[in-house]
Amino acid sequence: MLNDLAKVLLTKEQIDTRVAELGAQISRDYAGKDLVAICILKGALHFMADLTRQITIPLSIDFMAISSYGAGTKTSGVVRILQDLDSSIADRHVLIVEDIVDSGLTLKYLVDNLSSRRPASLKIVTLLDKPARRAVAIAPHYNGFDIPDEFVVGYGLDYDEKYRNLPFIGVLKPEIYQK
Repeated sequence: MLNDLAKVLLTKEQIDTRVAELGAQISRDYAGKDLVAICILKGALHFMADLTRQITIPLSIDFMAISSYGAGTKTSGVVRILQDLDSSIADRHVLIVEDIVDSGLTLKYLVDNLSSRRPASLKIVTLLDKPARRAVAIAPHYNGFDIPDEFVVGYGLDYDEKYRNLPFIGVLKPEIYQK
């Protein structure tokens, strides 16, 4: 599996440090508020678990599964909700927990969908932001790292459902996904 990587982009230590900083900032910003963190499956699962352990205020969690990629490396532009929320978010402060913001198409769809459910507020936290690929005007409120336009895997991010279990973020060799 490690032979499939061109390089390590972010180490486990870098990720752990930044996630702790994000958790502290979110804890300050949402103190005294009814916060629900929504994990976007499957990619954000690792980030969500580590982030929520760093948040020191009461919160609830929920999950959504969204599909726009399939087995490819580029978004199809067609977004499907595979799993919706279990609870209402009306009048609650919602934090979307995302693994990566790339084109922004999926996230824009998700923000529009969740906004129609009347939350008190709606913000986005992402581990990775790839602004060079942005196709729509959307930006995370909390961002772990800006990254270059490279295909990354690890820490929840996958290619064809593989590599999610790597404890760091690596750049996949093009010959792996350009078969």
